[in-house]
Formats: sequence, structure tokens, C-alpha cells
Amino acid sequence: MQTVLKHTLNRRIDCVDIDDALLLRIRQLLGREPRGMLGVYISAETGSPAVVEVSCLVDQKPFPTLYWLIEPSICYRLDQLEASGVIAQLQAEVDRSDDMRRAMAADHAWYRAQRKRQTPEADLRQLTELGFASTLEEKGIGGISKLDRVRCLHTWYASHLVEPNAVGSWLDENTEF
Repeated sequence: MQTVLKHTLNRRIDCVDIDDALLLRIRQLLGREPRGMLGVYISAETGSPAVVEVSCLVDQKPFPTLYWLIEPSICYRLDQLEASGVIAQLQAEVDRSDDMRRAMAADHAWYRAQRKRQTPEADLRQLTELGFASTLEEKGIGGISKLDRVRCLHTWYASHLVEPNAVGSWLDENTEF
């Protein structure tokens, strides 16, 4: 499957390097104070924050969505695609294709490993103490438990912007994104 990245991110900024102006912009995009933020990815196209990386423990609760999409134009377009029934169309493709299901399983495995790698040790210990360690081991992209299901285009595409995946590639190739 050829991957065409129509929305590219050019650099990752760790939290310690986030200046006040960037933090203010993230607050504006989220409409609130960011919680559990580990880093941010910047859009090469706009220079604006596009994806926020979030710890898997937020406010003492498991948060399985490592990559949170905050770029308004991409969010809006994904909203339109979801409203038009693209998830059902994509799910039908997944149901017909062993290759797509294998690719999605690999994407989930990468995501779980990345989530575990990126989350601070203290948060990982706390998750274990709270009895939520299985969330990291079982849930995939965006907290998906049925790994051959497409639930939310936003979580898949946020991850795709960081590391190309099957669902994001399908969207790039099969929609007027």
C-alpha cells in the first residue's frame, strides 16, 4: 500500500521546549488547559500544533489515546467524512481484506509499544497500582479493543500523522481529503 502524506508534520517539540505562545495556542485549540501533555507535533503546512501527545494516565485515570488531533481544518474534514458514512465504507473494506486487517493489527501493536515507551515511568507504575495496566496491553489506537474495527477517524489520523498507518493511508488514497 503506497502512503501519501497530504498533511505532514515536520518536528516534535518536547514539553520543556514549548514556549508560552505555543502553549496558549494549544489551549485555544483544545478549548481548555491541556492535561497529561507529553509533547506536540507541528504541522509543516501551517506551522501550527496539529497533534498533542498525551500520557496514558490523566487525572488518575487511564487515557489510551496517545495522539490527540487538534488541527482544526483536519478535524473538520474528518468530521465531514464521518458524517458522510466513510467509516462504514472503510469498515466494509477492512472486513473484505485480510491484508488490511493485518496492517491494522500491526498499527495497533506499534501504537501500544509507542504509548508504553512515551509514558513516564511514574505514570506506568501508577496505572499498575490502580489496576489499569491491561489498558496499555490490550487497547489499540484511541482505546480500540476490537482491533479490526474502525471507530474514530480522528484517533487513527492523529496517529497516521505521527507514523503512517493503514487507516490514514486509506483515507489519503480514497477520499477527497
